[in-house]
Order: sequence, then C-alpha cells, then structure tokens
Amino acid sequence: MPRKSVTSNNIHDPSTKDESGLLVSCETPSQAPGDKVELKKKVTLLRGISIIIGIIIGAGIFISPKGILKNSGSVGMSLVIWAACGVLSLFGALSYAELGTCIKKSGGHYTYILEAFGPKMAFIRLWVDLIAIRPAGMAVISLAFGRYILEPIFMPCNVPEFAVKLATSIGLILLTFTKLIPIAIIIIPGMIQLFRGETQNFENAFEVDGIQFSGLPLAFYSGMYAYSGWFYLNFVTEEVEHPEKTLPLAICISMTVVTFCYVLTNVAYYTVMTAQELLDSDAVAVTFAEKLYDNFSMVVPVLVSLSCLGSMNGGLFAISRMFYVASREGQLPEILSMIHVRRHTPIPAVIILYPLTILILFLGDIYSLLNFMSFMRWLFIGIAVLGLIYLRFTRPDMERPFKVPLFIPAVFSFTCFFMVFFSLYSDPFNTGIGFIISMTGIPAYYMFIAYDKKPKWILKLSDDD
Repeated sequence: MPRKSVTSNNIHDPSTKDESGLLVSCETPSQAPGDKVELKKKVTLLRGISIIIGIIIGAGIFISPKGILKNSGSVGMSLVIWAACGVLSLFGALSYAELGTCIKKSGGHYTYILEAFGPKMAFIRLWVDLIAIRPAGMAVISLAFGRYILEPIFMPCNVPEFAVKLATSIGLILLTFTKLIPIAIIIIPGMIQLFRGETQNFENAFEVDGIQFSGLPLAFYSGMYAYSGWFYLNFVTEEVEHPEKTLPLAICISMTVVTFCYVLTNVAYYTVMTAQELLDSDAVAVTFAEKLYDNFSMVVPVLVSLSCLGSMNGGLFAISRMFYVASREGQLPEILSMIHVRRHTPIPAVIILYPLTILILFLGDIYSLLNFMSFMRWLFIGIAVLGLIYLRFTRPDMERPFKVPLFIPAVFSFTCFFMVFFSLYSDPFNTGIGFIISMTGIPAYYMFIAYDKKPKWILKLSDDD
C-alpha cells in the first residue's frame, strides 16, 4: 500500500459525513477553510503542564517503590534511583522538546521514528505499541486502580485477584482527574514525621552488601515507569498553542514538580515503614496510611484509585493521536483517522485500546507486565531520541526553535539501550517475550504495508483507493 502523507488540514466537507453525522475522514481537501473539521489548537501552557503531570502521577509512585527497593537492595540506593530516573526523564523530555518543536506533527515516538528512519521502523514501533506496549501499560495502571479501590472493602484480608481484575475492567470506563491530593496526603505528614526525628529507617541506608547490580535495570524500569508520561504532550503537538515555546516550558516545569514530589513521597514512606515492611506490602500507600491515619486510612486508597483513573484518561487522550496520525499515513485502517465533527477528537482511535487492554490485564501481574512492557517502550523511545542525533547530521538545516546540547540525547539513548539489553539477563522471560513481540513487527510490515497482493479484507480495511 503506498504511504499516504496527509496532513490534518486535508479533511472532508461536512456534507460528506457518515450516516450518524458525527465522524468525518481527514483525507479529502474539499471544503472552504472556515469549515474545517480538524484537531484544534486548545492546549495552552497550563493545559500542557496539567496533561504531563496528570499522566505521570498515577499508578507509578504507588507501585514502583516496591520494585525499586527490591531490585536496588537498599533504602539509600532506591532514593538515588528515584532521583536518577527523574534526571534521566528530564533528559528524555528535553530531547523530545527539540523533536516536537522541529517536527510539528502529532504522534510522538511514531512520528519521530518515521521522519528519521522511514516507514518500516515506524510501523514496527506502531505495531508493538498497538498490540503490546499500550494495552500492557493501561493494564498496569488499571490493576493498580483495582487493587487500591478494593483495599478498604477487604481490610484486613487480602483482596482476591479476580476481584481486582473485575474492578479494573469497570474502572477502565469510569475516568476522572484527581492527582496531587494523594501525593500531598503522603508527603505532608511524612515531612512532619521527619522533622520529629523519625529517621531510624534511614540508618545504614547505603549498605553496599544489599545492592544487587543485576537487578538495577529492573529497578530503573520501575522508576522510569513511574516517571513515564513526559512524552505524551508530543503526541498532541498539532493541538498545542505556540509549540516552540509551550512544549519546552511545560516539560521543564512538569518534570521539576514531579521529581520533587516523587523523591519526597519516598522519603515520607520510609519515615513510617521499614524497608522490609515496604517490600511486604501489596499497596504501599495503604500501609503508610494504616500506620499514620488509623480510621482515616480508608480515604487514601480511594484517592490513589482516582489518580490511576486520571492517568488512564490522559494516556488514552494522548496515545489515540498516535493511532490517528498512523492512520493518516496509511499504516492503520482509515476509520482511525476520522474525527468527531463537534468534539474534534479521534473517537475510533480512542476506543480501539479497550479490548486489547482487557485481554492483557488477565494475563499477568503488575510487575511481570511492567518488565514485559518496559523492554519495548524504552527500546523504541531510545531509538526515537537516537533519531534526534541522526537528524542533526543528516538534516542540519532543519529549523530548530529549541535545541539541546548533544550530550543530553546521547546520555539518554545510551541509558535506554543499556537498560533494555541488560534486562534480558535480569528478567529473560518477560523481556524475552517483549523482544519476540517486537520482532513480529517485521513480517507484519511486509504483510500489511509493503506487500502489494494483499487479501481483500485487508484492502477493505485500509480503504486504499
């Protein structure tokens, strides 16, 4: 199928909308400029900051502390990894700020890999995102929601696993925004405890005997997962007002706020919990609340659950734009590029994730899904940032309103590749599955994109006339 290169300005006249009168395709340049149905520029600086912080602060800060401590081996090293992941995420975010201001198209990772390395590599990224990364990521957040929302009901007993998955399925439909309140409920009393002298859990925090170097990639996986979300504003670049200014500023402000909150949250955890208590906990924030709030502790898991739902909502908002752009480029069915006439949103691209997420959330627990997803996510994000370096040399005259020192993308992409390939040793089963799924993108590209004699059902889906 020949690749379409259709911009968001090429759209259907409202007279060609479907029978429901709600969706139109973005592929026919047939109407006057004032009648365009397109993604509107509605993302201001404040909204951009809200999108980034709202997506980042979700399940990660409540499930990653256990994974980081378990794989780092000491309290001190776990705090170092939290701070290091914040700096590394800032490096990645700044690299994406440059990519987003010189390639002013929505789609994030997919668009940057497409521009730098061509349609084959971009399709492989799209393929693993569609069938694995995105559903697994949504499943991890959803499982965290399900566990925390049920904790108050089953206290002090353990929550049945099936009940968690059932609540998760329901939670995927009920999305909302509540973010910084559960963080504040943990940080403020934690700091009070710290100033009261509750520092016994920080004694011998950097004992080298407990550090497990083979587990460090998995510790970084947990940490980088908690910070993941800094790249989502790049998925909606076409909807950002003045992206050359808004993108870098929103990213820098958001990452500073999130890193500060995350480090303080983990310090707060250790003011009331020992390292072993944190490792034994299935819901760290609940254990913290039980020790500090007594009867009020039931409020915390509810707020954490709402925070997880908010991350699901933000993730769906951003990732649907990547599927929309891929459809516009001819690498996904045309229906995914259709936009709602009144809301100006790609509704079909939003809906497509739901069945895959429901399937994957029943196939594993949070930490196995996290390692499985992280291998593919950071491999392709590393490739996207490597594309920034590649474009610096192959297209030196490209307009770059925002430009980062070259060592920033170099350090970030190297660290991503180090994490990815070393994790094959640390967790060969889950990361190995991720590697195999990534490789299936190659035959999928030739079957669905490059091969001319496709079956009729594929041609009908693609609508490539």
